[in-house]
Amino acid sequence: MYLGGVVMEYMRRIVDQAIKEKLQVMGCVVVRGPKWCGKTTTAAQFAKSVLELQDPVEGVRYREVAENNIKLLLEGEKPRLIDEWQLIPNVWNAIRYDVDKKGVQGLYLITGSVTPNDGVRRGLHSGIGRMSFVTMYPMSLYESGDSNGCISLRGVLEGSVLVDGQRSEVTYERLAYLTCRGGWPSCVKLKDEGLALRVAREYLDVLCESDMERGAENINPKLTRAIIRAYSRLTCTVKADKTLYEDIRSVYGDVSDVTIMNYLNKLKRLYVIEDIAAWNPNIVSKTNVRTAPKKALVDSSIACAALECSPKELAMDPMTFGLLFENLVDRDLRIYANSLGGHLRHYRDRYGLECDQVIHFDNGEYGLVQTKLGTKKIKEGTEKLVELRDKIRKKGGKEPKFLMVITGSDMAYTTKDGVLIVPIGCLKD
Repeated sequence: MYLGGVVMEYMRRIVDQAIKEKLQVMGCVVVRGPKWCGKTTTAAQFAKSVLELQDPVEGVRYREVAENNIKLLLEGEKPRLIDEWQLIPNVWNAIRYDVDKKGVQGLYLITGSVTPNDGVRRGLHSGIGRMSFVTMYPMSLYESGDSNGCISLRGVLEGSVLVDGQRSEVTYERLAYLTCRGGWPSCVKLKDEGLALRVAREYLDVLCESDMERGAENINPKLTRAIIRAYSRLTCTVKADKTLYEDIRSVYGDVSDVTIMNYLNKLKRLYVIEDIAAWNPNIVSKTNVRTAPKKALVDSSIACAALECSPKELAMDPMTFGLLFENLVDRDLRIYANSLGGHLRHYRDRYGLECDQVIHFDNGEYGLVQTKLGTKKIKEGTEKLVELRDKIRKKGGKEPKFLMVITGSDMAYTTKDGVLIVPIGCLKD
């Protein structure tokens, strides 16, 4: 158990079970994800010793030790947590070698806010067969206690959950606040809502002024901010990158496509951007299916901070609110689906038929989901889901396990076509 710093009550994370199980079968578990999402706190629940490489005082000594005998950093009761491993990249190979040599499970937990692929390109071993990966995100509404969790995704899949008549306590105004606040554990624990809203803004400042510069040269904070702001305006769309680049140039000025692409790749490696891949049900030819990914940020609060949008302003702008609400739903569905072995996708075709989220499982089962902020567009969402289901049925494809519209409303029910209407404030894994 982690003993450093102030002891606070741990807020359970859905990813806990995955970490526990992976430690039983692998020598090292790599917990990765965006900065401030709670990786260290969560990993520490399973550790018996901790090495914090980002410690401002001890970090210098750790680097000196690594240059002389890196094995000394691995000494400690197991499982041993090594936080922010990328600060001393050779730790990766040292752990891989130790796991390979000992051949036992549950030796190490390592955390990082940069993709290990960066390290592989610097000559580090991939870790395949020795390391298992768990991706963490900011907290879902269920994890933060804002969703009552009366409707579980697992129950929907199994057909065992009662949907009709369930109610959410999350109001329209409260949902606007939650969209701006985000799921950062540090803000979830704050009772002062004004202070909680500042966390995302601080995250954006640190990202632009500091994190982007690590391991890179000639990073311009103003360009970083312009890119994130432009990306935020296009979140949950499949618009071409050309539109994004033009938007960036209109704000920042002349900058090459290559430079913008490099910045975007860096943001992806920092887990700030995580686009949603397209899903193809193989019911039509490839030329009819749009394969562009749906643009998405790891948390809706980043977009709100970049757009300098308050909860009140967001509530007064239903169009923008609808897009950022979809981003919030994307975050929660990633977490819930991942815990059940699923993957989040989206569907668009050239004829305008779309599905905001497709939850696809390795056994071939899948569910089709539309996101609608208010009640007025629920009918539109159900009609598109039924149209897509009927199209798949007509072509002889495997039918979806469920159809669902996730809303910002308060009442859950089932339509005559079998579509589940589920408030986001009722959903859990």
